[in-house]
Amino acid sequence: MNVDEFRALLTKPSPPATLPTLLAALWWDAKGDWKRAHESAQDVSGSDGAWVHAYLHRKEGDAGNAGYWYGQAGRPHCTLAPDAEWEQIVSALLSR
Repeated sequence: MNVDEFRALLTKPSPPATLPTLLAALWWDAKGDWKRAHESAQDVSGSDGAWVHAYLHRKEGDAGNAGYWYGQAGRPHCTLAPDAEWEQIVSALLSR
């Protein structure tokens, strides 16, 4: 699957059950449900989980919390537009 195919899934009322948790979190975020996206992301450990968590807090406007999670992810605080970072994360997760 690529980013365009992932975006096509946004026409569905819910993410496919087979979608990995972090991609489902980003699906919920793209659908405008930050709370559900955050609930999904915060349950995933590791650097990818921390990256999605950081993105969500940055998008929320909580720079301090985002900074903590970027540190946990081993990444610098992102300066891209949120939509560009979303695409970057989706692309990275799809390639794994």
